[in-house]
Amino acid sequence: MSQNQVLMFDAEQTAGLIGFRALVQAIREMTVEYGQGRVKCPDRQVLPIPGSENGVLLSMPATAEDLIAHKLISLLPDNPARGLPTIQGTVTVLDSKTGAPRFVLDAPTVTAWRTAALSMVGLAHFSAKPPGKIVIMGAGTQAAAHIRAINELYPEACVYVSSRAASAEKARKFCERFSHLSNKIEPVDQSNLPEDIDAVITLTTATEPIYHAPAQPGRLIIAVGAFQPHMCEIAPQTVMGSTCYVDDPVGALHEAGDYIRAKKDWSEIISLEQALQSEIDFSRPIMFKTVGIAAWDLAAARVAAQSLLARS
Repeated sequence: MSQNQVLMFDAEQTAGLIGFRALVQAIREMTVEYGQGRVKCPDRQVLPIPGSENGVLLSMPATAEDLIAHKLISLLPDNPARGLPTIQGTVTVLDSKTGAPRFVLDAPTVTAWRTAALSMVGLAHFSAKPPGKIVIMGAGTQAAAHIRAINELYPEACVYVSSRAASAEKARKFCERFSHLSNKIEPVDQSNLPEDIDAVITLTTATEPIYHAPAQPGRLIIAVGAFQPHMCEIAPQTVMGSTCYVDDPVGALHEAGDYIRAKKDWSEIISLEQALQSEIDFSRPIMFKTVGIAAWDLAAARVAAQSLLARS
């Protein structure tokens, strides 16, 4: 391979470089580094795309002593009508010492994988015991990544895919798609969730709450989908009854729609960094809200780099 050759990996190849077990550990380590200021990660920059209604370009860089990662994603809502994905882009990874490009990953895959891995960090740290029954609300790209993550880390867990009545068929087909996995995966009506579930993971772009059950100890809520102030998946009563955590307190101020809608006191919300360094009170209901930052993309880039080194 030429010294100047930059390896480029498509979606399938990117997924093959990033194992969830390794990524969960990388995110835990990155959380500490980011909290110590050893990783630089500004707010994402959002630029409108001229000539496209609601089309935007998202730029998310992160730097550490070993690697630099820059995720560049286009989001074009009209693309499905053209037979193209709504979200496309790349994660360019460079060497921090020399600035030389090393490789390029598929950005939607990196985003889905690191988001699911972050939820797995929450499942491990905010659960008193390994989860046996998990509800996933949503049946899109993020749900697919979460199913794969759960299968790798909790292969015996039963997974319920929740849907509204209008989308029951979509949920059924989604479950069939993953019927080959070791997990029992089955659809369930959103209004009739099992009572004895250990965790609920919401993965939608809802603008009104889709989960209304009262907060209860032993049932972890992981809210992922709402990434703008007007979005909301978890009812305010559930938020207010929970001990609340977040992956990035800075981004949460203007992105965590669930907490914003509930008017949760920000002084009561605990960062993931603090949580990983303290004891968790499992006698209280717990909610973990994730908004996502470029540091998690950098963690995924590290895992990919390690995989490439092991193959060389």
